[in-house]
Amino acid sequence: MTDTPHLPDPIALTKTLLACESVTPARGAVFDVIEAALLPLGFTVARFVEGDAPDGPVENLLATRAGTGPHFAFAGHLDVVPPGAGWTGDAFVPEERGGLLYGRGAVDMKGAIAAFIAAIPVAPDIPLTLILTGDEEGPATFGTQALMARMAERGIKPDLCLVGEPTSAARLGDTIKIGRRGSVNLWIDVPGRQGHVAYPHLADNPVPKLVAILAEIDGIVLDEGNAWFQPSNIEPTDITVGNPATNIIPGHASARLSIRFNDGHRGAELVERLRAIVTRHAPEATLTARISGEAFLTQPGAFSTLIGDAIEGRLGLRPGLSTTGGTSDARFLSALCPVVEFGLCNATMHKLDEAVAVDDLVALAGVYGDIIARVGAMTI
Repeated sequence: MTDTPHLPDPIALTKTLLACESVTPARGAVFDVIEAALLPLGFTVARFVEGDAPDGPVENLLATRAGTGPHFAFAGHLDVVPPGAGWTGDAFVPEERGGLLYGRGAVDMKGAIAAFIAAIPVAPDIPLTLILTGDEEGPATFGTQALMARMAERGIKPDLCLVGEPTSAARLGDTIKIGRRGSVNLWIDVPGRQGHVAYPHLADNPVPKLVAILAEIDGIVLDEGNAWFQPSNIEPTDITVGNPATNIIPGHASARLSIRFNDGHRGAELVERLRAIVTRHAPEATLTARISGEAFLTQPGAFSTLIGDAIEGRLGLRPGLSTTGGTSDARFLSALCPVVEFGLCNATMHKLDEAVAVDDLVALAGVYGDIIARVGAMTI
């Protein structure tokens, strides 16, 4: 006779995860906790260390359990942002006060991961996969994308994926995310020729060229938004000349910009549009771009309705469907299958004294359990 595996308690498991200092890129102890929780539930757990400095090494975890029916995946990240100074207590010593559990990562997103693991039924039913990375908050170079490559090698392709990002706003379950805008960061460097301000004909001032570039970019209206997305926007985030003297024409000037764009655009097309502006005003200038992710939309349908039904049945409210906010690893996972994000309240994420309501952890585990059961009843 074999012992029945003990279902993890979401509160206790969250506390254990919070006690692990897993600032990006995360490795080691926090993954040990997850592996120890999943093995008794019959999962096969594979851990990978990916990449080298400066963006690595990163640890990732892929856990699979066989079953019959739709293949359901849960994705998340075990890394956290640095805590910063000024916490009431220790950011990595979990503490309950007034119905709240404090610790870096409580809502973003160790609490959701613990809640999902606590929701997994002991007896195998549908195929389940957990996709957990140690680098979502950082460059994400060796995070979820590397895990997806490992999945492709093993022929693992889920039918549906839930990402446990903290999507709730005022109350648990009031918002789920069905899409995200894309993101591009750009660096413009305009070279000039240094000289004395009294002899401008002997120099080449890059500042007017950069100003002209930025002025034209500022006049761009990318779109007015659409049914599911807010308007795309281009924002200058830094201008640097670095000239300590008042009587010197500088030798170069640079700027950094960020574009957040909806599903009416592709990152590469936006980069080339801005490159043409830069070249027109300063042919010798350089533009470097990094596309962090493309916009994606999971069209409202059976999956988002299923999640909404589970939330309404357990919590008594119907969630709104949203595409607002920053990016998440759902931008990568959307290439595999329909993806929806749903997790805890986000009011304290990345803030001092990050905290989750203990009752919300228990309630989220209940909703996640209902979602697993409802997915099992789907026909795909």
